[in-house]
Amino acid sequence: MYTPAEAVEETGFSLDTLRYYEKIGLLERVDRNAAGQRRFSQNDIGWLGMLRCLRDTGMPIATMLRFAELVRAGDHTIPDRIKLLEEHDSQVQAQINNLAERQRYIHNKISYYRSVM
Repeated sequence: MYTPAEAVEETGFSLDTLRYYEKIGLLERVDRNAAGQRRFSQNDIGWLGMLRCLRDTGMPIATMLRFAELVRAGDHTIPDRIKLLEEHDSQVQAQINNLAERQRYIHNKISYYRSVM
């Protein structure tokens, strides 16, 4: 079991974000100890790792909620999960392509500045 501070360290999410994710249902209700303090399981940490990946790659919270609903609904939703993740993957690839284009522009500008020195 992980304390909130350990969960923050493991996932990179702030404590406020962890509370928010629990409140909106992205994270299922977290167990608590006898004193009422949250205790995150290894499964919670693993799930938060998935959410970190999706969030870091630009998935909107509403889509993350849809993904969470599908996961919780059971294995019969695997085709829907694949479709959702494939759509997101396409968006991620478009972002990568856009960044690569912008990087080429930066490299060209660096080359130009070096040529005028």
